Amino acid sequence: MTIRGEMLIGATALRGAETEFHAIDPATGAALEPGFGGGGAAEVERACALAWEAFDLYRETGLEARAVFLETIAANILAIGDELIVRAMAESGLPRPRLEGERGRTVGQLRLFARTVREGSWLEARIDPAQPTRAPLPRADLRQRHIALGPVAVFGASNFPLAFSVAGGDTASALAAGCPVVVKAHSAHPGTSELIGRAVQAAVASCGLPEGVFSLLFGSGSRIGAALVADPRVKAVGFTGSRRGGVSLTQVAAARAEPIPVYAEMSSINPVILLSAALAARAEALGAGFVGSLTMGAGQFCTNPGLVLALDGPDLERFLTAAAETLGGAAPSTMLTPGIHAAYVEGVARIAANPAVEVLARGQQTVGPHQCRPGLFTSSAEAFLSDPALHEEIFGAASLVIRCPDVAALRAVLERLEGQLTATLHMDAADADAVRALLPVLERKAGRILANGWPTGVEVCDAMVHGGPFPATSDSRTTSVGTLAIRRFLRPVCYQDIPDSLLPEALRDGNPLGLWRRVDGVLAAAGGVGG
Repeated sequence: MTIRGEMLIGATALRGAETEFHAIDPATGAALEPGFGGGGAAEVERACALAWEAFDLYRETGLEARAVFLETIAANILAIGDELIVRAMAESGLPRPRLEGERGRTVGQLRLFARTVREGSWLEARIDPAQPTRAPLPRADLRQRHIALGPVAVFGASNFPLAFSVAGGDTASALAAGCPVVVKAHSAHPGTSELIGRAVQAAVASCGLPEGVFSLLFGSGSRIGAALVADPRVKAVGFTGSRRGGVSLTQVAAARAEPIPVYAEMSSINPVILLSAALAARAEALGAGFVGSLTMGAGQFCTNPGLVLALDGPDLERFLTAAAETLGGAAPSTMLTPGIHAAYVEGVARIAANPAVEVLARGQQTVGPHQCRPGLFTSSAEAFLSDPALHEEIFGAASLVIRCPDVAALRAVLERLEGQLTATLHMDAADADAVRALLPVLERKAGRILANGWPTGVEVCDAMVHGGPFPATSDSRTTSVGTLAIRRFLRPVCYQDIPDSLLPEALRDGNPLGLWRRVDGVLAAAGGVGG
């Protein structure tokens, strides 16, 4: 498949007329061919018009047809072959095994949502049959299902060029819900995005769906993204990226004549709490395991452990010694983009210059452009509580260890934290009472709480939550990973006394789709009105 530097708007491919840009190989700093022409107002208008035209037809596609569509996208992505991996490596600096795994995750989540669509419980069908003889007033026949919100704008992420990008979790869940998608590709990996976009475009055509079900736009800077979010035909937004970018989009969405939800996954430092018994039993092993998590992928994971909390004392010193020795031998890794690298260097310099911070260890010296030299720093609970600058995320392999004099100080630090994607507890049986005391705080602060593991790595499954209170996400009521993500792009509709022949299939007598439905308050399997 040839990369042409073209946007995909419905069934067409065209080159944007705005400022040309190139992907940059972060390992060398060299520009990659071809150049990509950015889109403008005309391309946003056309993509949104097609999406709106497709919406009513696509949202009522049968469950089987929609599931097959998602599976066809997955098959088309695999059919691209090694060309996809090679291009993604050049545009991201990520190694082949990581990208092959990410391709597997991308395909896997498309198939997972296909299974979810077929199963149908996400429709949440509810039926309260008429009670014409009820006194003092009869009850009408009331039936409810969830329908798609409308066209969704999806923004590709820099750190996952496949799994959180053109056909990633936001796109997969929106398409599963019945929403057409307009993707704003990330400018760091446009070639990868075009390859994936053509796979989706081909699936739309082969499945006989309206062409506006999918479009792919390019453009450097924020203008095209703001125009997309502001378009009145867009009804929701999926975003993974910086806090500044996510907040900017939520402001655009809130200022519309019709405000819309923005599901933005943004900033998290993912605290790790080392409890006393666990630290006493295995401080050295914890130190090595922590550094492995911290340095994975040059620390460019949204669940990277950027903060460690523990009671000060000999056991913490053992942990720090082991962590410092392990990190000192860590080789530098290429970061995703020159901009991300520059921000990392600035963030590390800023925290190292803080008089309340001690530089505990740095990784090996860099040997090439845009490489991350890991850093480990320590400070006190008192300093952390008094200096908001110590709370800021550094996107990359840098972490701050907070020495807490007692449990009260540790809890005070947790209470001061902003919302987080994850919180991790390293514990032994003797730490159970401490865990019970901390869990209510952690539940308020994080979307996922781990025991005796490391937060890097997110399983794509039904029970996963990849979300959390602001600024981890802009809406803590849902998740961007796992099948619950489909709920972001749905809303309930109630049908009162609508004739059976005019009802959607999910609500008809006889239950033609064979769904589990809540009938008169009781969850019921297939069969008749109650099925």
